[in-house]
Amino acid sequence: MIKVTRLNDKEFVINTEIIEFIESTPDTVITTTTGKKVIVKEDVDEVINKVVEFKRKIFQGSYK
Repeated sequence: MIKVTRLNDKEFVINTEIIEFIESTPDTVITTTTGKKVIVKEDVDEVINKVVEFKRKIFQGSYK
């Protein structure tokens, strides 16, 4: 799971396994496999980097 920020500055955690699309419209929109769309402050590359880093920690067994 990764932490991202809504446009109203509220942070929330999203399950990386349900992220289906990440778009720049120009706001960053995360679409889940359930069809829910969430607009976040982080740009697309930041979200991708967070997902990759999270999965790297999981697969290396170093997630705390």
